Amino acid sequence: MKSIRKALREGELVKDTYERVTCATCEKTLKTENDPDTITTIRTCPECGSEWKEIR
Repeated sequence: MKSIRKALREGELVKDTYERVTCATCEKTLKTENDPDTITTIRTCPECGSEWKEIR
């Protein structure tokens, strides 16, 4: 699983005008899954199911 920053640099993810992170292929805003026991947040595309991690 790649990080959000790496995916943004590689063009897998893009930010819209309101700084929301969206999937480049599906053009859908990512959903967030927060687990209080870990330091990472999992961001998932609702359409294609791809996942990225984001450190809080």
